[in-house]
Amino acid sequence: MIPPDLDETASDPEPMEPPEPQKRQKRQLPFWLEFPLLIGAALLIAVLIKTFLFQAFWIPSSSMENTLQVYDRVLVSKLSYEFSDISQFDVIVLDDPRPGFEQPDEGALDRALRNLKESIGLATPQSEFIKRVIGLPGDKVEGRDGAVHVNDVRLDEPYLKQPELPIRDFGPFLVPEDSLFVMGDNRRASQDSRFFGAIPIDDVVGKAFVIIWPPSRASGL
Repeated sequence: MIPPDLDETASDPEPMEPPEPQKRQKRQLPFWLEFPLLIGAALLIAVLIKTFLFQAFWIPSSSMENTLQVYDRVLVSKLSYEFSDISQFDVIVLDDPRPGFEQPDEGALDRALRNLKESIGLATPQSEFIKRVIGLPGDKVEGRDGAVHVNDVRLDEPYLKQPELPIRDFGPFLVPEDSLFVMGDNRRASQDSRFFGAIPIDDVVGKAFVIIWPPSRASGL
């Protein structure tokens, strides 16, 4: 028998849901403090990227025309030559090779601002050049008959600003070990190895591999 006090029509009571655990409220920094921290972190990342990975380089002169125009910005890989060898015709950034060149005196704040501008491509590094590799270690480089010859072979150089114009004779230069012979594509407006000699491979900052500004000229190198 069913006990008389049990209501057959009553439904089972719904189980009670356990109370939701209270979410911890994350303590947020005030905006006036968080904003400068974010800016500082972004600037630090930019400087670290410039130091170890990539650098935006602003073209300051016409020495690499027509390949690179004044005010173009290129991206330079500082890791390229960690995994591969330098090749003839690579476009590279190198430390200033001129004899007796000294970095101008500047205070700590000026130096920090310059490094920051260089990191994002708003200023040209004061101690760096951009040139094309013409001769590798052991090569004989010579200018004769209006053209450049490497190991007595006349180079075909379609990248020159004025390929139809002959250049002045120079050399021959024998490129030492662990060195490179570099030239600008605008041969009549370039300080290069014809004037300061071969440059040590250790002075190579990295390989320029793409034009990133202006957008109308964006392309690989």
